[in-house]
Amino acid sequence: MEGHQHHHHQYQQQQYQYHHQQQQPPTSSVNVDADRFPQWSIQETKEFLMIRAELDRSFMETKRNKLLWEVISTRMREKGFNRSTEQCKCKWKNLVTRYKGCETMEEEAMRQQFPFYNELQAIFSARMQSILWSESEGGATGSKRKAMQLSSDEEEDTEEKELEKSSVRKKKQGKTSGGAGIGGSTSGNGNNSNNIKEILEDFMRQQMQMEMQWREAFEAREHERRLKEMEWRQKMEELENERILMDRRWYEREEQRRMREEARAEKRDALITALLNKLRRDDHM
Repeated sequence: MEGHQHHHHQYQQQQYQYHHQQQQPPTSSVNVDADRFPQWSIQETKEFLMIRAELDRSFMETKRNKLLWEVISTRMREKGFNRSTEQCKCKWKNLVTRYKGCETMEEEAMRQQFPFYNELQAIFSARMQSILWSESEGGATGSKRKAMQLSSDEEEDTEEKELEKSSVRKKKQGKTSGGAGIGGSTSGNGNNSNNIKEILEDFMRQQMQMEMQWREAFEAREHERRLKEMEWRQKMEELENERILMDRRWYEREEQRRMREEARAEKRDALITALLNKLRRDDHM
């Protein structure tokens, strides 16, 4: 009887604790969510992109980049910015998404809406040059090229999915015969090379399109500059012609004044000579 009462008492205590826990508000989770993503400043974002650009080669060479994000978080703290690895990864994904959205914008609108376009353009250009160099040298195997491809925009999520898919494919290949396994690996390498070629072609098309847009904008600005320069030259020529005309008129007026002065001087001299001659005649008489 006493054992039954003891178990009943424990059951009541457990029920009370359960209801007490259900009634408590989740203050800690709210605080975590409230402070999860503090706003990034422009200087902080630039420092983050500089660190990310320095480590981009390492991101391209490995599938497991969790340690790299921890290195970025540590270096951000060294610079005075307290950012976790998750915050750095989320910031990078947001920047890449905004960068892709700016590819069809004009240059002025792009600078106003996304001031970090040049930094990300430099990162992706250096990455593509490294991939092309590796392809030309033949030093990148299929798995390495796949890792370089997967470490670009959606790193962690895409890598985990691809690792799961690869493990499932390995299990299926283990159940099949040896010849089927060789054929599957050959087709997998072919698919990897086709994916890389498609990505390279798409990137080159985007680069050519951006270069064409940049050239069109540059030619438009150059044409506008030439028109303004021609207009300025015409105004300067008009001013110069007006100055020359004013100088010529002044010279003509000065010449006319000088001629009048000379004429008056000649008349004055003639009059004085006539008076002197008359006085001499009067003296002789």
